[in-house]
Amino acid sequence: MYELIKEKKHATDDELLSALGKSGGYSMNELNKALLDLEIQGVITVRWAAKEKRRVEFMETAPSPVRYGER
Repeated sequence: MYELIKEKKHATDDELLSALGKSGGYSMNELNKALLDLEIQGVITVRWAAKEKRRVEFMETAPSPVRYGER
């Protein structure tokens, strides 16, 4: 899935689900878990594009980690 998002640069969750369905099939639940993992790693961002549609974007550079308590 990472390679697909990286190649396209941006897509909706429906587009990703249909593209992944051709290569073995994913459920929406599996897609959500994979997107959450990638978003936590800082590789992608996920935003609402419409009421029932999300936009997934590949991040060219990962943001620097936030450090709390440093002086």
